Amino acid sequence: MTGMVYCRGCGKEIHSTAPTCPHCGAQQIARAPAATGGTKSRIAAVVLALILGGFGAHKFYLGQVGHGIVYLLFCWTFIPAIVAFVEFVIYASMSDQAFAEKYG
Repeated sequence: MTGMVYCRGCGKEIHSTAPTCPHCGAQQIARAPAATGGTKSRIAAVVLALILGGFGAHKFYLGQVGHGIVYLLFCWTFIPAIVAFVEFVIYASMSDQAFAEKYG
C-alpha cells in the first residue's frame, strides 16, 4: 500500500498521516517520505546482530532498549542468539530504504 510507514515506537506498519500509532499510541514525528537516509546504519545492525546478537547489542543500537534487556536476561539460554541470527538474515536482506523507514 502507498503512504504506509513504520511506527517509531513498535515498528508496525501505519499510514504516513497518522499522528499517533493505533497499536501502541506512540507519537509520530512528521517526516519526509524516505527523503532522509536515516540515522541508523543497516550494516552496523547486521554486524551487531551476527557478532553480539545473543546479548541484544543490535537491539540497543536500534533504540529498542526493552528488547535488548530481554536478550541480556535470557542470553544464557542461547534462544536470543538464534533469534538474533534470524534478525541478521532479515536485516541483511532488507533494502537500505526499507531499513531506514522502519528503524531510521
